[in-house]
Amino acid sequence: MQVHFWGTRGSLPATVRKEQIATKIARAVRQALAEGIGADDVDAFVARLPFDVAGSYGCNTSCVEIRGGSEPVLCDAGSGLRDYGHHVMRMGDAAPRVFHLFLSHLHWDHIHGFPFFVPAFLPGRTVHVYAFHPTVEQALTRQQEPISFPLRLSEMGADIRFHVLDPGASVEVAGLRVSGIAQNHPGDSWGFRFEQGGRAVVYSTDSEHLADSDAPDYRFLPFFAGAGLLIFDAQYNLADHFHTKASWGHSSNMTAVELASRAGVKRLCLFHNEHTLDDAQLEKFLKDSRRYAELMGADLEIDLAHDGLEIEV
Repeated sequence: MQVHFWGTRGSLPATVRKEQIATKIARAVRQALAEGIGADDVDAFVARLPFDVAGSYGCNTSCVEIRGGSEPVLCDAGSGLRDYGHHVMRMGDAAPRVFHLFLSHLHWDHIHGFPFFVPAFLPGRTVHVYAFHPTVEQALTRQQEPISFPLRLSEMGADIRFHVLDPGASVEVAGLRVSGIAQNHPGDSWGFRFEQGGRAVVYSTDSEHLADSDAPDYRFLPFFAGAGLLIFDAQYNLADHFHTKASWGHSSNMTAVELASRAGVKRLCLFHNEHTLDDAQLEKFLKDSRRYAELMGADLEIDLAHDGLEIEV
């Protein structure tokens, strides 16, 4: 399986201000001057700049594509779904005609990209929407009703089908076995485990893990167990999680490292990035997380999700 991240921010899309871009340019120029870079060395110099200077963690809200099944499988319909739709349209005749979309929950930042998903406007396409929430169709319909949006859901040209999942059962979708777990989040949220050929990807966002997560029989441990990739909501650092933002429905980077290590996860991807943090702050967040894993002695590869990141599982 391959996982492609189209949107990774939490709560709402992040802004990029001119001051942030100016800071990146200034850092690059200072480094170039210190190294005495000549005109012929520019491309190589840019290639070795730190990620937070030469790149960006991105602006879009949650949308993750899981490749390897017979048809496209996506998690959540944040603003990243718009970019995924444009990617599909550039594929021309090779573009898929059937899509499978799993929604962790119905908060706006996880569904507001759906009205901008171009394939959903095309006749001859089918979009399957899966959720554990009985009101999933109502939620997507409501956000496109008049005064909120110019086109109703019923006016989209694709065949859009809604599937309410059974909490006690797994399903086979596009050659993947999919199971879910209820999570601690206002309005309820669900994590998903995707399995194929002995490999597993777990998508667990908008989930708050509290003091009971220290228990040896904590119910998430078997759900995460042995995953080749765990995508984990780590919007906050530990101090914010337990003090200023307790009960907000999100978790911390340290909790992510501890649970992933205990569950025997091979690779951890921190996700649902705090929208108020710029690239330099997110880079420090990643370094702090990796340092904590080292201090724990955890044998764990750690990434911080960014728009465009691809991970092989």
